[in-house]
Parts: sequence; C-alpha cells; structure tokens
Amino acid sequence: AERTSVASRGTNPRPSSRLREMDIVKRPLDDETSNAVAVSKRQKVDPKIPAGVRRTSSLDSPTMLLTGHADAVLGCKFNPEGTVVASGSHDKHIFLWNVQGECENYMMIKGHRNAITDLHWTTDGQTIISSSADHTIRAFDAVTSKQIKKMAEHSSFVNSCCPARRGPQLIVSGSDDGTAKLWDLRVRGCIQTFAEDYQVTAVAFSDASDKVYTAGIGATVRVWDLRKSETLMTLAGHTDSITGMSVSADGAFLLTNAMDNTMRAWDMRPYAPANRCVKLFSGHSHNFEKNLIKCSWSADGKQVAAGSADRNVYIWDTATRRIVYKLPGHKGTVNEVVFHPKEPVIASCGQDKSVYLGEIEPTYSV
Repeated sequence: AERTSVASRGTNPRPSSRLREMDIVKRPLDDETSNAVAVSKRQKVDPKIPAGVRRTSSLDSPTMLLTGHADAVLGCKFNPEGTVVASGSHDKHIFLWNVQGECENYMMIKGHRNAITDLHWTTDGQTIISSSADHTIRAFDAVTSKQIKKMAEHSSFVNSCCPARRGPQLIVSGSDDGTAKLWDLRVRGCIQTFAEDYQVTAVAFSDASDKVYTAGIGATVRVWDLRKSETLMTLAGHTDSITGMSVSADGAFLLTNAMDNTMRAWDMRPYAPANRCVKLFSGHSHNFEKNLIKCSWSADGKQVAAGSADRNVYIWDTATRRIVYKLPGHKGTVNEVVFHPKEPVIASCGQDKSVYLGEIEPTYSV
C-alpha cells in the first residue's frame, strides 16, 4: 500500500486561467492517519494588489500555506541552509518541507508515540532533535528519516529540547518531572541532571555551550554551569510561567516568552549589570489553552518574533521594541514563529494544523 501526498498550486487570479495539473508525490502509508494528505499551496492573490509589487524573497508566492498534519503543529524550524522547514505536530509526526518551489512535503518522520512538543536541527543540518509527551527525546537522520538515538530517562512529558551550537554533540531537555537533563549523542544514557523546584517548560544552551538555561512555571530562568553542575545565577522578572527561550545568533542575549504576556531580552554577556533584563516586549497574548508559545531572534538580531493566542504572528523591532508586523492567517493559537537564516522569510505554525511561510521586508539591503 502506498500513501499519496498532493502538492497543489492555487489558481491564478485571472478569471480565464485554468488549474494546472497537480504534482503527485508518493510516500509510505501511515495507518493512523491514512486519510491525511500533505498539501502546499499558494495563497489566493488579491487582484487589487498590483502585479509589479516588489518581492523580497525566493518563495514562489509571498505567502505559502502548508497543510497535511492531522493535528495541531507545536513547533517548526528552518534547517541551517534555509532550504527545508521541519514541523512537529500533536499527530506524532515530523514533516519536512522544501522551502523553494511548491514547498512539497517530501518526508515524514515517525517514531514518537505522543505529541511532538519541540524540535531543532543540529548545526550541521544532518540531524533533527525532537522532544515529546511520550517522555522521550529522539534524534533522527534528516536524510534517511531513521532514528539515531532515543533518550528515555524522563518520567513525564518532555516540553523542550535544544542541541549545543558547538563542541560535542550535547542536548539539553526539560520535563514536567521537574528536571532538565544533559545528553551526549555519543554516550548511552543521561550524563547530567539539573533538579528544579517546578516543571521545566523551556531550555537552551549558551552560545559557547558551557552553560544551560532552564525555565518553567517558577517564572525564573536559572543559569547552570556545566563544569560545576551548579546554578550561576537566576534571572527574575516574569510573573507567570515561561513558555519559550531563544539565544541570539551572537550569543549575547537570551529571549524569554511567558504567560504574563510579555517577552524579555536578557544581557548574558560577562560583567553585565546586575539587572540583566534590557528589553521588554508586549502586545501578544496567552489564553486558557496555556500553550507553550515559543519565541525567536532574526539572524541579524534586529527583530524578535513570537506566536500568540489571538491567532496572529507578532514581530518586534529589537531596538525600539515596537511591533512591526501583526500578521493574520492562522485560525487558532500560533505556537511558534521562526526566521529564515538567510532571507526575509518567516515560518509559523499553530493549532489550526497548518504551517505558513511568508516574506517580510528585509532589515538589510537585498
């Protein structure tokens, strides 16, 4: 038996145009969601927009809609080259989509037995690390889709994971069991455990990979020294659970998103002032769903982004803290927004089971 995924293109706005033929791409049958089809399509073009509108990216259309997941999409990430976007869903599957052309879904990665809560690419773009409500973190080969490693020492849902940017192949994970754990892909079993007072909902590595940041429903960020296995400092300021964390590309700043409906940027450089919170962003929202809404930096650090319970994508200017984009489209809570590593393009995913790719204005000259 074979499963068919359809990559179809939307209609041209001219009334006389005809639908082009669909491209059929075959992939293995999945028993649990055999009725699902993965579709990428152009948004319908508004005829009021002039044909000569300036384009800022290599996307086929200014907005691309990727559908096919059978349940809410909880996370999405571009690979380091920006040629592929990975999405992880409550339907237990990871989909890989081409960023160019029709944005076809060319691979489905199976292995998790419950919702995928977070996923990341390793810096070489060869491996995908994912965490799940099945109490595990797993590493998959992004070329063959085969599982490389299963890390299963947490005793409850794993909410977050993050691979180290440099050095050994280390991974940190955070769980509802009140611990963050450090893993080495080359070694069997967990190599270090950091005990927290409450559930851990977000984790990240410092740029140098010598420290780990953990946060959760305690509303503070703890900075752990990997060599001494002790807390170096605690960052206080949020007044509700922290749902997402992201380190800037240069490693100087840590971004945190929380259920107090604020996002904070912290100066993590040595000898920074005692009050390390240097920016506060607001405008987005959480709601009764209490989703773990994530946040991210643009590659140049000039913009930050987050999802929101009001179904919009929010992008702020880092320097002025002003909202520069509030983008509609999703029909449910937006769980994650990420920036393309090389082009003025964002990807977003949400409770409506869909992923959007959209171009924005560049913060640099194209």
